[in-house]
Amino acid sequence: MHPDAQHVVIVGAGFGGLEVARYLANTAVRITVIDRRNHHLFQPLLYQVATAALATSEIAWPIRSLLRKQRNVTTFLGKVVGVSSQERKVLLDDGEAIPFDTLVLATGARHAYFGHDEWEPYAPGLKTLEDATTIRRRILAAFEQAERETDKVERGEFLTFVVIGAGPTGVELAGTIAELARDTLRDDFRNFDTRDVRVVLIEAGPRILPGFSDNLAAYAHRALTDLGVEIKLGQAVSDCDAGGVEFGGQYLRAKTILWAAGVAASPAAEWLHAPTDRAGRVLVEPDLTVPGHANIFVIGDTAHVEMPDRKLVPGIAPAAKQEGRYVAEMIKARLRGDKVSRPFTYKNVGSLATIGKRAAVVDLGWIKLTGRLAWWIWGVAHIYFLIGLRHRLAVALSWLWIYITGQRSARLITQDEAKEGGIPV
Repeated sequence: MHPDAQHVVIVGAGFGGLEVARYLANTAVRITVIDRRNHHLFQPLLYQVATAALATSEIAWPIRSLLRKQRNVTTFLGKVVGVSSQERKVLLDDGEAIPFDTLVLATGARHAYFGHDEWEPYAPGLKTLEDATTIRRRILAAFEQAERETDKVERGEFLTFVVIGAGPTGVELAGTIAELARDTLRDDFRNFDTRDVRVVLIEAGPRILPGFSDNLAAYAHRALTDLGVEIKLGQAVSDCDAGGVEFGGQYLRAKTILWAAGVAASPAAEWLHAPTDRAGRVLVEPDLTVPGHANIFVIGDTAHVEMPDRKLVPGIAPAAKQEGRYVAEMIKARLRGDKVSRPFTYKNVGSLATIGKRAAVVDLGWIKLTGRLAWWIWGVAHIYFLIGLRHRLAVALSWLWIYITGQRSARLITQDEAKEGGIPV
């Protein structure tokens, strides 16, 4: 690649960032992909790592491996701490500055605790592989502690699992933990009955799955209840600590609290001094550029993008991929001398959420499905988006095994994990 070719810097190798790089594969540009981790993560299945259904290697791929055949791409492992839009440089935490002609920020989202960041140690969220293994450790360690606990009250606290937030992640976590306790671990312990486990799902709003239709949300509510999940609606959390959670004027003692209530955008807007919405997402132009900076694009969970009905483009993988393809086409058009900006248009591909291993809700707009058929559609859709035949086969076989036997193969606590979880080793 000629050193004078236009330099496109992509920050973030999630769905959107990778899509930009791939669609510029045969274009006369130099591409630098920067990410603070060396792997691309399939976030929709992250909760299955957290609940011992899948191994980390089944939903993550080395970025360099994914882009190794694309000769116009260089990959850097580094943490971005700022952007100098005037000098056209990306600033890294080690002091290095990476120059760019065009910049694409696809930096994703992080947990939002609504001004209570002090809750994070007690109620971890789920955004990274590290989060997933932390949650898996806490869940499995709670069962181990309950087996050794002789006091019934203390044992009950170890066997109480609280999930805060009833969007798709919260619903999927709650349903899977209930099945883990009542199905997978049913015969594994001698000093307590796993059917005594309490899974409590807390939602500040009037119903679960607020992004779905009323009928689908009602079905999901019934399905969770059938699994034994206790659903608390219209009760916002007011405090979290090491002993439990306070909500609706009551205090529930629980050793395991999981956060699925909200997300905030990455600090990209702070780097750019750009206008944002309440969640910190950059208020981009219709062509996904930053106001006043036509050479800087923001996509994915970091961008506030509205549809014609004024609703936000959802923070899901297909949306990020569509935005990535759009940005790549915009860059190609500019290279051809086409300066006309065409607004991004999102094609709604629907919403899906699973409840345990035999039920799901699917909203494709023109059709809405529930039950086992919806679960199979959910599974096929997720396997389709996985990268590589080996990963597709591995996940499909894992799910088939769980579906038939109820057993989950990733129930391992390493020594370091056990120490953090309070298990003597």
